[in-house]
Amino acid sequence: MPTELEELVGFIGHPNPQIRKLATENLVPYSTSQPSIFKSEELLPVKHLKFLINDHPTIAEHALTILVNLTADSKILEYVATDDRFLGTLLSYLVVPAEPNANVLAMLLANMAKWDGLKSIAARKQDPPKELQSNELVLNQLLDLFVKGADGTYNEHANFDYLAYVFADLSKHAEIRQFFLTKQDYDGDVPLNKLRVFTEHKSDIRRKGVASTIKNVAFDVPAHPAFLDEGQVNILPYILLPITGNEEYDVEETMEMLPELQLLPPDKQRDPDPSIVQTHVETLTLLTTTRVGRDLMRRVNVYPIIRETHLRVDDEGVREACERLVQVLMRDEAEPEAEAAAESDEDDRIVEV
Repeated sequence: MPTELEELVGFIGHPNPQIRKLATENLVPYSTSQPSIFKSEELLPVKHLKFLINDHPTIAEHALTILVNLTADSKILEYVATDDRFLGTLLSYLVVPAEPNANVLAMLLANMAKWDGLKSIAARKQDPPKELQSNELVLNQLLDLFVKGADGTYNEHANFDYLAYVFADLSKHAEIRQFFLTKQDYDGDVPLNKLRVFTEHKSDIRRKGVASTIKNVAFDVPAHPAFLDEGQVNILPYILLPITGNEEYDVEETMEMLPELQLLPPDKQRDPDPSIVQTHVETLTLLTTTRVGRDLMRRVNVYPIIRETHLRVDDEGVREACERLVQVLMRDEAEPEAEAAAESDEDDRIVEV
């Protein structure tokens, strides 16, 4: 005989919208405390929840919240993420300017991006709303949503912060990295350039997701010249500023730094999240893979910033990352065999995030 909770789960697909509303609303907390109740009858409750994103906005919000919680389970994640029709529905709703559940949709998409098969989104297309001023490629639409969401100019109900996590997970795949580095015809911009400006955003979610995306794309070593070129991506200022505090440097040290890092205000603060600081330092280490990258970092005096970061951030991961970078920057370039071995060792220790 089913328990009261199991009966409540059965009401998710009830024909009466009031009953569906009460059922989904009351089941939200159980999606974290007792997720197994949604796995009955070969995930039939999850199937109903997917359909409910088409329901009344309040019911859809409850259903989406439950799905966000349930997709922490790998079996449910695969069941949801492999449903191409569901993905299409989610993406079509996400770009609607007045969609009230856009943020929860973005959260669910962020979870779905953890399934490796979602990299197929690289080739996915849909008609964009004219308000978005994007093109038919879904990835471009997501980027434009992310940019416009930062100041709420597109959808008053959404900031689209969680799309940063979508980009971070997708950028583990080579085809997505290539997208981020390829100039788009419709606006003449390189997608990574749209993300780099958010490394100092007030949103922890944005900063963390963007930092991870930049690091993952930096695994594409042939793209490093574009990363470092002032006329292209010019990524160094956007990585160094978040890890720079209000420390005072000698005049000689300061004058050799990038212009963006000179004459910073006295209230300049280093990113308060050590995991973000560590990610940026590891990105710098990846960018030392080539001789050009190492020479540039020496020329613009990256070392003093890393020295102060190591001294002032009380976090073992940050300190270890700083030490690895310093070892590379201080290494004698006249030892090519030792250099190659050290670079191979760095690849083993720095992983995609």
